[in-house]
Amino acid sequence: MSLKRALDHDSSTEPPFDAKRSSFTSMAKATNGHPATTRSHAEDLFADMGAQVANMNSTGVDDELDAKVTDEIESLCMNCHEQGTTRLLLTRIPYFREIVLMSFSCPHCNLRNNEIQSAGEIQPKAAKFAFRVDAVEDLQRQVVKTDTCIFRLEDLDLEIPPGKGRYSNLEGLIGTVREDLAAHQAERMVQMPEVGEKVGKVLEALGEMLEGKRVPFMISVDDPSGNSFIEPRPGDARGKWAKVEYVRTSEQNELLGLGNREADAEGDAQTNGTAAPATDIRPEYHASGLVGGDDTPQAQAGNNIDAPPPDDDIIENNVYSFPATCPGCTHPCATNMKMVSIPYFKQVILMSTVCASCGYRSNEVKTGGEVPEKGQKLTLHVNTAEDLGRDVLKSESAALWCPELQLRVEPGTMGGRFTTVEGILTQIRRDLRAQAFGLEDGDAPDVSTHDSMTSDSKRTWDSFFADLGDAIEGKKPFTMVLEDPLASSYVQSFTAPEPDPQIEVLEYERTEEEEEDLGLRDIRTEGYESDAERERVEREDAKKASVEVDKGEIEAP
Repeated sequence: MSLKRALDHDSSTEPPFDAKRSSFTSMAKATNGHPATTRSHAEDLFADMGAQVANMNSTGVDDELDAKVTDEIESLCMNCHEQGTTRLLLTRIPYFREIVLMSFSCPHCNLRNNEIQSAGEIQPKAAKFAFRVDAVEDLQRQVVKTDTCIFRLEDLDLEIPPGKGRYSNLEGLIGTVREDLAAHQAERMVQMPEVGEKVGKVLEALGEMLEGKRVPFMISVDDPSGNSFIEPRPGDARGKWAKVEYVRTSEQNELLGLGNREADAEGDAQTNGTAAPATDIRPEYHASGLVGGDDTPQAQAGNNIDAPPPDDDIIENNVYSFPATCPGCTHPCATNMKMVSIPYFKQVILMSTVCASCGYRSNEVKTGGEVPEKGQKLTLHVNTAEDLGRDVLKSESAALWCPELQLRVEPGTMGGRFTTVEGILTQIRRDLRAQAFGLEDGDAPDVSTHDSMTSDSKRTWDSFFADLGDAIEGKKPFTMVLEDPLASSYVQSFTAPEPDPQIEVLEYERTEEEEEDLGLRDIRTEGYESDAERERVEREDAKKASVEVDKGEIEAP
């Protein structure tokens, strides 16, 4: 199975996510679209595990300190209905972000239970990862599976529904699945032989996967909260690792506790009206001084939302607004759109969304026009600091890689970006550092990950980011390649309209897989008129036959 198909796979329209959360979880998550705590408050509540252990080692462990590290509350034992004790530890672990460790013990019946719950911030968008296992060494990749995540083995069509959070590697997750299936296999073979035989084949396949005898195979992780993760590594080959962010559905937002259908319906009614719902937001989120803001003269002249356009065409450099739904909190918001023309390229659409309820912001570039017959490969040789200032448009369908830097970005990972060479590399570094080291801010120090990452992995990442930093600072020449099957990407030429000696442009025939992923093999540009006419005649004949049967003019079969 291809990487693109694994990312596009949708097992169900409404996955059975567990919507229940503890009070500690709700403290760190957004409630009704508003942040419950600030970053500094969260840091006070959730200290790093390493810092807590270091503090305990430096001061000594005693009962008084133990009471300060963990919180104890009396809880009802569901086994004997006597009072037990629940101990809570709020901490932060790399990749898992903030978590709550819970341990329950009952002195009356000796029942014990341990559980982990994610208390991290729900991301603005859902995330789906796809990973291809090519060798047994790939099973050591770290994986974060939160309690809202769906884990799939695509080649076996085996899906693990949302459950308890796990921080492990691929070998550990697959091994756990195999152990769970094998737990009652003997009884299954006696009671349901046919089902037991099928499960036995799955167990055999899982064993071969763990031993590296059944490779390659695809794994996907789909998390509406956006907090799950599969570890990437520098130098991953094309089609090995990919991440796609997507907008959550109303059902997923409701099950995550971010909204409800009644509120969405009311918001839609208000959005479709003449006025937006009244909201109180912080001053920095107001649109003052921005394009399209109420206090800017260009907003009055360029925003055509209140006045009917003279025709159906979008006018260049005009700002248009249309109602939308915030992907972070599901509240109504407005999206601004502006069409601009890039010299010696084509017209593109700039889109910007600002949510007044939760402060969510996004900027994206959309390319349009007809689908070209061939794809395009752009190669830029970056030799000087001036080359870092070249404008770059990376469309959503384009793949980007730099061979000298061991850097590769799969299509759909970053969305559409219009920036410079330096800007896109800086954004990639920030995103990769946040993912690799489990940081909230990709520019923050990675000291908290030293105890959770192997020394080899740490050296590999340090070397990778050192080379990437040298390239961003202009100390290391490199080559940047943009491969776009829709030929919608762009690199600024310093000699336009004459060819730039540092830019190579190559057109290529799209592969069948690319054609299918883009949906181009299902498009009919000729002969569809006759199909529509034939369908219309068939509908009229069926309608006439039905009328004749009702009148009794012919005998119904």
